[in-house]
Amino acid sequence: MFPKTRLLTFFANSPLPASLQTGYRKRMKYVSTRGKAPVHSFSDILLAGLAEDGGLYMPESWPQFSADEWRAMRALPYPELAAKIIAPFTAGSIDHDTLLGFCKDAYSQFDHAAIVPLTQIEDGLYVQELFHGPTLAFKDMALQLLGRLFDHVLTERDERVTIVGATSGDTGSAAIEACRGRDRLTVVILHPEGRTSDVQRRQMTTVLDSNITNLALKGTFDDCQDMVKAMFADAPFRQDMKLSAVNSINWARIAAQIPYYVYSALALGAPDREVSFAVPTGNFGNVLAAWVAKQMGLPIKHLCVGSNRNDILTRFLNSNDMSARQVVPSLSPSMDIQVSSNFERLLFEFLGRDAEACARLMTGFRSTGKMDVPEKVWESIHTLFSGLALDDEETEAQIRSVHQNSQYLADPHTVIGITAGRKFREPGVPMVAMATAHPAKFPDAMRAATGITPALPPALADLFDREERFRVVDNALGTVEDAVRSAVLSNSH
Repeated sequence: MFPKTRLLTFFANSPLPASLQTGYRKRMKYVSTRGKAPVHSFSDILLAGLAEDGGLYMPESWPQFSADEWRAMRALPYPELAAKIIAPFTAGSIDHDTLLGFCKDAYSQFDHAAIVPLTQIEDGLYVQELFHGPTLAFKDMALQLLGRLFDHVLTERDERVTIVGATSGDTGSAAIEACRGRDRLTVVILHPEGRTSDVQRRQMTTVLDSNITNLALKGTFDDCQDMVKAMFADAPFRQDMKLSAVNSINWARIAAQIPYYVYSALALGAPDREVSFAVPTGNFGNVLAAWVAKQMGLPIKHLCVGSNRNDILTRFLNSNDMSARQVVPSLSPSMDIQVSSNFERLLFEFLGRDAEACARLMTGFRSTGKMDVPEKVWESIHTLFSGLALDDEETEAQIRSVHQNSQYLADPHTVIGITAGRKFREPGVPMVAMATAHPAKFPDAMRAATGITPALPPALADLFDREERFRVVDNALGTVEDAVRSAVLSNSH
């Protein structure tokens, strides 16, 4: 399925500096993008997910690593690298050694020795595979760790929480796999009815653990995401149900996605060489993690965003057109999104952390479907980010082209990233396209484009023989809240 091309790995280097041996010691605090929520610790924002004022939590400051510290990290296996990168964000809540143990445990389940292998498919163009976890999607990179972090903090506090999440296809199954069977967690996942692939749906709905509930909402992913935010905005319900989130509105998700950008950049010569990334994205969380790595001192030259026919991010990045349109189903359902939650975090930063201005722009966008980003702010963003969008026909053609030219099977999301990487790569600057899902998750699209039906890994070979369990619900807050309440009550007995 994958080509016998150049596989890149880290090389040994000098011993770790003392700062990396002992871990990051400064306590990290978190602020809301809308400025009206209390400042919290990492453990607090892990459990809270969304800020009380409707904003998203951001670190109060950006950790920094020196060039020597980046170089020293080249010697680390992935779990140790991940712990070093994430530790500044958990400082004051979870110590480095505990975090390292969670990272080693979380990534021990991945089916590739490198965990996030990096493969060259063209001159100057690389693919980093993020789908070797238990649910075959990049969401496993963060959520396998988050499940363990939740368990740790809840056990320390002797508490239980209810995780509510919206998924466009992959977050749900990754969250369910990470949280299934955990006594202190009740998990309720909303997916848009009929708008995921059959494999994506069954990866969620065939998990029958008593703490898992799947709801198929009559609507789009944006409707699911709005429903989650509405439940958080309902203060009495939020408190009664002890709501928490695993969507990328939860900062811990972003923090756990930074390390794989560091891994590939270091393998390609950073910090002594710039690297660019191309990322297929819908909710902006994955590419935001790359931007955070840049804030931490990693020399990233350019970030390319790949979109499908739901191209709001591409329109904004290329022409400052942030106007929502109707969500249209596509071959890449995980990107069928018009309201990209994590864009708020980027906006907050490029507004100079002006929370009032950020809140005004986000509130206006939700009420009118259009955001008037100041031209100077857009120009600053445009300097670093570019966008490319493909419709279904172009996506299918690119799947076929990449397979013919490089003998690489890229799923309908990954291939958009590869195409963006091709367009925006620069001489002398390696371009890494993020492979976000295994092609077997989208068998119909792969067969139509290449004539090949990728096989599911052995652990999922019987997926279509398993019993499904889910409930179809109307797009109404009361109905969904009743379903969540019922799930909590049934799991508490």
